[in-house]
Amino acid sequence: MTVLRQIYRERWGYYFITPTYLLTVLFAVAPVVMGVYFSLYRTVRGQSRYVGFDNYLRLFREEAFQRAIENTLYFVLLIVPLALAISLFLAVLVSPLGTKAQTFFRIAFYLPVVASPVVLSLVWLWIYNPVYGLLNYLLKLVGLPPRTWLSDLGTALPGLAVIVITWSIGQPLILFLAAIGAVPRDYYEAAIIDGGNAWQRFWHITLPLIQPTTLFVLITNTIGVFQIWVVIHLMTQGGPFYATQSLVYLLYQKAFVAGRFGEASALGVLLFVIIMAIAYIQFRFFSRSVEY
Repeated sequence: MTVLRQIYRERWGYYFITPTYLLTVLFAVAPVVMGVYFSLYRTVRGQSRYVGFDNYLRLFREEAFQRAIENTLYFVLLIVPLALAISLFLAVLVSPLGTKAQTFFRIAFYLPVVASPVVLSLVWLWIYNPVYGLLNYLLKLVGLPPRTWLSDLGTALPGLAVIVITWSIGQPLILFLAAIGAVPRDYYEAAIIDGGNAWQRFWHITLPLIQPTTLFVLITNTIGVFQIWVVIHLMTQGGPFYATQSLVYLLYQKAFVAGRFGEASALGVLLFVIIMAIAYIQFRFFSRSVEY
């Protein structure tokens, strides 16, 4: 009864947050529940029938699904650490500059974030073009043979990873600059007096104190990389021979190309579980409080 009385006393607060909760349930919780429900059914000629976990079992037997998991993990393990390291390195270089210089670099690196992924993909499609692309032109200048970058099994996946990295460093850079700017200058002055060099100041002061921002960037970038779709759809369509197939692109093909909504829902549920598990592990092992 005490809890009910407290809720009643604070009822106006609940009234104000009710619209947000309703939208969350409608556009976040309900789709998850419906996805789990549809993953247990198979649609054939407009008729749905209950198949239990058969959709999940069919996925695990498919070569396309196995390659999609491998490629997605490759994307995550390559793009997330590199994007984090590059953005942090650039933030450390930009942070000592003046206000105008910082503003310039903030805008320059953040432009790919606000630009359309479609436009950026088309630009890179020209760069990778095997006939008149910029990369092959540069190779020709140094006497090297041209490459079919997006059709070669060895270069297609790394080529897409490079594209995603270019537009994945802008937002972390802004966050790191804000976090570094919030570190008290007294710590650096004390370290300089004690003879600490630049690397020691970064390792023992900057890195520990921006750890919450680093964790946030790590988790959000991981979730974003798991959801890569546009660059694959526009540039390789998952080929060649599933070399650039990702989980989200496979989900798209099953749902909107093949019309196998049950398997697509099962794949969505698996993707949700994988992302949640990895985010939990990251938060568990990289979250710690730092006090000076």
